[in-house]
Amino acid sequence: MTTDLPGGALTLADDLTISRMGYGAMQLAGPGVFGPPKDHDEAIAVLRTVVELGITHIDTSDFYGPTVTNELIKEALHPYAPHLHLVTKVGARRAADASWIHSLEPDDLKAQVRENLEHLGLDSLDVVNLRAPGNDKVTEGSLAKEFTALAELQQEGLIKHLGLSSVSDTQLTEAQAIAPVVTVQNLYNLAQRADDALVDRCADEGIAYASYFPLGGFSPLQSETLTKVAARLGATAQQVALAWLLQRSATLVLIPGTSSVAHLRENFAAASLVLPEDAVAELDTIGK
Repeated sequence: MTTDLPGGALTLADDLTISRMGYGAMQLAGPGVFGPPKDHDEAIAVLRTVVELGITHIDTSDFYGPTVTNELIKEALHPYAPHLHLVTKVGARRAADASWIHSLEPDDLKAQVRENLEHLGLDSLDVVNLRAPGNDKVTEGSLAKEFTALAELQQEGLIKHLGLSSVSDTQLTEAQAIAPVVTVQNLYNLAQRADDALVDRCADEGIAYASYFPLGGFSPLQSETLTKVAARLGATAQQVALAWLLQRSATLVLIPGTSSVAHLRENFAAASLVLPEDAVAELDTIGK
């Protein structure tokens, strides 16, 4: 198994080993995750730099843009290196006014999978996450019908592995009774720790927990404690927040997004930042 991947390697299946430091492609689309990128050439450069840095895990979706990020990924990186794994998600569409529309009917979920395949130029998707309708706030309720639709495409060979996004512990248990789950993608960061127990469960069961908005998302993390720790360590606050996540759990993976090569390199440096125990203890107080 390869161990020199950014942030270390995480093996989720015989054919799925990813770098724990990944990249989230959402910000490559235009403002509001809608329309073309502000700088097309920079977007292409970011994606190629992702691969040059050794990152093997890119998070995307056809509803980013819509279709913009997937088409950029295809333009920049196709044909894909064998070790590069693309993780996409289904469960939403975009309206002409850029609004987000939940779209979870089984037939449309299957259509979304095929659209992702087309726009990425693939015959089979490495991982498809079912995005539950709760967004940043998990909404309880059965996802069996929806997850079964994706499991059927897995049986057909269009999907290799399945995951979940914005889900609860109960929903994870329900899904696992239908088909194996290799990743859970939920909101979690230094200041937003509601998922602590689910992070621990995923570690116990060998499931990747992908922290989306690891730096706070559209409301960046603000903490005097974080700023002080970062200054003491000679790092940026963002690097420290990412490093804290990597040390939080052995199966926690990161997908920070950016449309800037410089910012990508800054985020990447967090993969080699080791926080001393006293810094971790100090940082732990932020989200408790």
